[in-house]
Amino acid sequence: MSNSTATLAVARRYVDAMSAKDFATVASMFADDIVWHQPGSNRFSGTRRSAAAVNEMLGGQMGVTNGTLEIQVTGALMVNGALCALPVHFSAKRDGAEMSMDGVDVLRVEGDKIVEVWLFSTDQQAEDAFWDAD
Repeated sequence: MSNSTATLAVARRYVDAMSAKDFATVASMFADDIVWHQPGSNRFSGTRRSAAAVNEMLGGQMGVTNGTLEIQVTGALMVNGALCALPVHFSAKRDGAEMSMDGVDVLRVEGDKIVEVWLFSTDQQAEDAFWDAD
């Protein structure tokens, strides 16, 4: 299996698990030393450097939004070797605030694990305001 084929297979499993909110499967796909780049300047922003730290952040996001955080892939998965770009739409509700926007998630895959993730939002200011709303 080519590198691109393997990358695509892992990315598809990740997308299916995220869409189903199957976080046990999502967590099992992370390398122990995954590096996750969360954009913006809000309570969840910054770089996480371990599967435990990433899972804690994702759990925090689900907790703050009472499980309403949804991520859907909106177009073709684009693969270049070990990298896969996913066009996404994400939305959530919390404390009367709502967020709904497009973005791009980029995964770096080694073997059958996700080793690095970069997230991009079309309206980072609105996302920051949503996560830090009082």
